Amino acid sequence: MKLRGLIILALFLAGCSSKPDYNSVPWQAQAPTSRALQWMPFSEQSGAQYGVSPRLITAIIAVESGGKPELVSASNAVGLMQIKASTAGKEVYRHLGWRGQPSTSELKDPQRNIDIGTAYLSILEHGILAGIEDPQTMQYALVVSYVNGAGALLRTFSSDRKAAIEEINDLSPQEFYQHVVDKHPSPQAPRYLWKVQQAMAAM
Repeated sequence: MKLRGLIILALFLAGCSSKPDYNSVPWQAQAPTSRALQWMPFSEQSGAQYGVSPRLITAIIAVESGGKPELVSASNAVGLMQIKASTAGKEVYRHLGWRGQPSTSELKDPQRNIDIGTAYLSILEHGILAGIEDPQTMQYALVVSYVNGAGALLRTFSSDRKAAIEEINDLSPQEFYQHVVDKHPSPQAPRYLWKVQQAMAAM
C-alpha cells in the first residue's frame, strides 16, 4: 500500500509540474481567417507603409478578434487587432508625435485599428527587437511580443537586451519557437504563436 501511494503521489506531482500542451485544445482557423481576409486591403496598405507582412497582420486579426471590428474585451482591448488605447495605442501616438491616446471609436474603425496595430508591430521590430537577424525568428518574436510584451520575451534569454538579442541570433527559428514553448512564463505565448501560424496556413 505504501508503494502504491508513493507511485500515485509521484504521478500527481509530475502532472502538476508539467506545462500544458499549447496545441492540445483545437482551434479552427478557417472561419476567423476568412473573416479577417476581408480587411486585407487595409492590411496591405498599412503593411506597405510600415514594412510589415500583410499576411502576418491578417493572421493577428484572425486570432485577436476573428475579424470582428466592434469587439471589445474585458480588459478593454478594442477592435480588429485588440489594441489597448492606454498601452499600444498610446505608444503609437507618442511615436507619431501626437499627444494622448486613440479613442474607442477610433479603434473600432477597421482602417485606423489596422494602421495603429501595424505601426505598433513596426515600433517593436525597429525598437526593442532590433538586431534579430533571421526574418522568421523576427516574425515569431513580433507575435510573442505583441501578445505578451517584448520585455517578457527578452528576459527569458537575459536581463540585458543586447545579450538577449545575441542569444536569439544563435538559435534557428525552430529552436527559438521551442524556446518560447519551454521557457516563456506565460502559457498564452506559445499557444498564441501556434494560432497565428495556423491562421497564416489557412490563407
